[in-house]
Amino acid sequence: MPASPSHIPRGVVGTVGAFKGSLSGLRAAWLYEASFRLEAVLAAVLVPLGLVLDEDAIERLLLILAVLVTELLNSAIEAAIDRHGPECHELSGRAKDLGSAAVLVA
Repeated sequence: MPASPSHIPRGVVGTVGAFKGSLSGLRAAWLYEASFRLEAVLAAVLVPLGLVLDEDAIERLLLILAVLVTELLNSAIEAAIDRHGPECHELSGRAKDLGSAAVLVA
C-alpha cells in the first residue's frame, strides 16, 4: 500500500507547517471551546505548583504515555477526516488543528 502524504517524513519545512497548524488549533480551541479556556486558566495556576513538587519515575512515565495517547487520538481524528474525503472544509481543518494542538500541549 503506498504511503499517503500524511505519512511521508515532513522535514524542516513540513515541521514548521505542522507547528503552525498546532498554533492555529490552540487559537481555535481558545475562541470556540469554553472548556478549553477554563482548563487553560486552571493550568496557569496548577502548572507552577507542579513545578515545585518532586516528580518520580512513575510520574515521568505517565507524562510520556499521556503524550503518546494524545498523539494516537490525534492520528485517529486525522484518519477519520481523511476517510471522509479530500475536500477542504473549515470544520475538518479545525478538527485536525485541535488534535495537533492537543499533542503540542501534552
